[in-house]
Amino acid sequence: METLRERKKQRTREALLRVAIELFTTRGYEQTTVDDIADAVGVSQRTFFRYFAGKEDAALALDEMTVAHFVDAVRARPAHEPPLEALRQAVLQGWDTLHEVVESVVSVERFLRMYRVIESTPVLLAAHLRRSMESEEVLARVLAEREGLDPETDPRPRLTVAAFGAVMRVTERQWLAEGNFSLAAMRELTVSHLELLGPALAGKWPPYTKL
Repeated sequence: METLRERKKQRTREALLRVAIELFTTRGYEQTTVDDIADAVGVSQRTFFRYFAGKEDAALALDEMTVAHFVDAVRARPAHEPPLEALRQAVLQGWDTLHEVVESVVSVERFLRMYRVIESTPVLLAAHLRRSMESEEVLARVLAEREGLDPETDPRPRLTVAAFGAVMRVTERQWLAEGNFSLAAMRELTVSHLELLGPALAGKWPPYTKL
């Protein structure tokens, strides 16, 4: 059972994250300091650093929450689904249930605005892409486990996740370029782009034979 102390710590973390996202999306990432965030919540800078390693960590915290939710969703997909279909269904489920993940902290609209801040801020984009590579390795191992494969000898888990990740990055860029920043627009683009992946990765995987 969660203790009163644990609930208080969770509320403090959420308050810091909420204020950080609001300041980043209204004032700008570079124009916001750790002191600004701490002062707005009424805590010390030292308290901020108990919960976040720095501004970058706070800026990417919501994204990490959604990625963790996505990985869990992939693990939970039915075993009979082909790997790419499991990824597809999990990401669509993620868009459909996004509010369940982020709305304890901010609105979905604010989350999507923060996503645009990340994409337009070089230091955040670099960190986001680095973390995405780490997440892709986790996902590849999840797929390999689902299929009973060794990802060190069978390249398909990593290839599938890499192709999936590339589609998602293209989708994100087009979503930003088109300027329709709604969740529905992102979901629609995701569906249409994932349908373009070829059958070599989309179907069930026969035993792998190295050429």
